[in-house]
Amino acid sequence: MRLVVDNIRGKRVEDALVILKYTNKEAAVWLEKLLLSAINNWEQKAEQDGGADEFQLYIKTAHVDPGGIIYRFLPAPQGRAYRVRKRRNHVTIVVENKLALESEA
Repeated sequence: MRLVVDNIRGKRVEDALVILKYTNKEAAVWLEKLLLSAINNWEQKAEQDGGADEFQLYIKTAHVDPGGIIYRFLPAPQGRAYRVRKRRNHVTIVVENKLALESEA
């Protein structure tokens, strides 16, 4: 997951969606859904705040934190068992309007 997040960090939203669409990793599918959700959340928030006429969204921050681990066991030779750790993670993506930041400065 971190490899794919490193590819899109700091990019424009349109470029990030193209990168995720053509990345051959399972994490890209999950991140594409998450990014579309973040864009939709930004649009709803901008609509409540009076709406933004011009916007150029980019990924301000994106990071992956470790989540919970689920333990499973596989049978092994001589009555033993191998422990399998199924790892989870928490992904945070913050989307920002670049044009709004330039107009404030």
